[in-house]
Amino acid sequence: MSEPLVIVGNGMAAMRLVEDLSHRTLGRYAIAVVGEEPRLAYNRVLLSSVLAQETSRGDIELRPADWWRDRGVTLLYGRKAIAIDPAIRRVRLADGAALPYAKLVLATGSRPIRLNVPGMELPGVMTFRDLGDVAMIEAAVAKRVKAVVIGGGLLGLEAAYGLAKAGSQVTVVHLMDRLMERQLDARAAGMLKIAVEARGIEVDLSAETIGVRGKRRAQAVALKDGREIEADLVVVAAGIRPNTDLARNVDVDIDRGIIVDDHLQTSRPGIYAIGECAEHRGVCYGLVEPAYAQARVLAAHLSGDKVQYPGSVIATNLKVSGVNVFSAGDFIGAPGTEQLVLSDPGIGTYKKLVIADGRVAGAVLFGDTADALWYLDLIQTGTSIEAIRDDIIFGRALAERKAA
Repeated sequence: MSEPLVIVGNGMAAMRLVEDLSHRTLGRYAIAVVGEEPRLAYNRVLLSSVLAQETSRGDIELRPADWWRDRGVTLLYGRKAIAIDPAIRRVRLADGAALPYAKLVLATGSRPIRLNVPGMELPGVMTFRDLGDVAMIEAAVAKRVKAVVIGGGLLGLEAAYGLAKAGSQVTVVHLMDRLMERQLDARAAGMLKIAVEARGIEVDLSAETIGVRGKRRAQAVALKDGREIEADLVVVAAGIRPNTDLARNVDVDIDRGIIVDDHLQTSRPGIYAIGECAEHRGVCYGLVEPAYAQARVLAAHLSGDKVQYPGSVIATNLKVSGVNVFSAGDFIGAPGTEQLVLSDPGIGTYKKLVIADGRVAGAVLFGDTADALWYLDLIQTGTSIEAIRDDIIFGRALAERKAA
């Protein structure tokens, strides 16, 4: 008889877990997937493309409904899980239903951070995290609004690009002194600022938001230096935090996220967590690839294999505001490391490799990211580059040809 397995969360991590389980042990578990959003799982990375009208909603759907049915999955989307009763192994839903489980996986993702400043509750202040947010922003953008995006990280720049492409006048307000400070060094961030501004987006750095002004709805963003930037629409993209709400009524360890071991199991046997809600060895990953890696390991573990999740090299490989950027590992460079740099401002490309003990420890690429996955593999495997050191910065094709 199949064991009941409940997955709470119907996002990218949940989809990958179901896919890997179906390859490994189809039929062992009777799987139910509970999703709060009223739609099938989709690719959140492409939200800005939907907003920019470069991609349709249907195109970002991860799998059609019959894919789930063919794998015997009971898919409950548009239904919220509100409580877990570990004593009788039940997950309670808001509509009164209760789902029994032998194993429970929390893949609840993250929540957008709303700043603790006055005016966040005003109409016209939105987040940019799901398709519901996209729909609300689209309705506002149809009026050709002036928009302010608070946050110059990945999500903020994607929102700004989508808004500008849709016809809005956009200003990005960022607290730090450079864009994407967690993913880019100062030089690459400076090039990104130039590229973003070339797309008609104004960028305001070292700018602290102290409130949103307006009587009946948002009218301006107030900054600490006394300035106010006019805005009909304010999009808050100031970061995310793990969604641990459901886990808090269960006796499991929680810090920033739901703490898991190398098997992705929480402190309570039989309850697991993967993706953005999970914290492994003190790290919460807000990226897709670590979530997929966790799903693979958990699928193997639930299939009876002796595998462990060692953690992931943090890597970003995305198109931000129409520009390709990539970073991985120690791209800043710890003391004692060396740096190889190749830059061509004329065509807007920049490469930096950080070398430690004859191996690639980190990389940051701007404009030309064709060799990003090769560099990432070198970082992850710790492969010696002594034989190709003189040519590695010029890319895989040249380096491997000369080494042959």
